[in-house]
Amino acid sequence: RQALEEMRALYEQNQADVSEAKSGRTDLIFLIRFRHCCLLRNQRCVLAYLYDRLLRIRALRWEYGSVLPNTIQFHMSAEEVEWFNRYKKSLATYMRSVGGEEGLDLTQDIKPPKSLYIEVRCLRDYGEFEIDDGTTVLLKKNSQHFLPRWKCEQLIRQGVLEHIMS
Repeated sequence: RQALEEMRALYEQNQADVSEAKSGRTDLIFLIRFRHCCLLRNQRCVLAYLYDRLLRIRALRWEYGSVLPNTIQFHMSAEEVEWFNRYKKSLATYMRSVGGEEGLDLTQDIKPPKSLYIEVRCLRDYGEFEIDDGTTVLLKKNSQHFLPRWKCEQLIRQGVLEHIMS
C-alpha cells in the first residue's frame, strides 16, 4: 500500500512537471526521468510481491487441500481467495482428466511412503471413516488406528489425525 501511495504521488508530480516542461522549462526533464525510474522500480517491487503471494497461495492448495483453514483465509484478500478457488477447480479438472475413470489425485503421497499403512492418533472427534475395503473406523479423540497412508493423509493435513512415529 505504501508503494502504491508513493507511486500515485510520483505520478501526480510528474504530470504537473510535464505540463510545465512543455511550456519551456527544460530543467525539469531530468527530475521527470528520475521519478519515472522510481515509478518503474516500485512497479517491479509490487509485481514481485504479488507473484510471491500467488506462489504461496498455490502451495497452500498442495499443503492443505481444497479447503483452507479460516485462519489462513482471513489473511487473504477477496481476489486471492477467488484465484485460489479457480486454481483449485483447474487442478481438479486436470486430475479428473488423467488416470482413468476415477482420475488421479496428485495431492496424495507428496513424499514417497516408507510403508502403505501407518499408525495414527485421532486428535479430535471426527465420526465414522470408511476405508476402500468397506470397513468403517470410528475416529474418536485419542483413539489409535492402523490405516492406509493414502486414505488418511488428507486428514493428517487437516489436523484431524496425527501420524505416530514409532
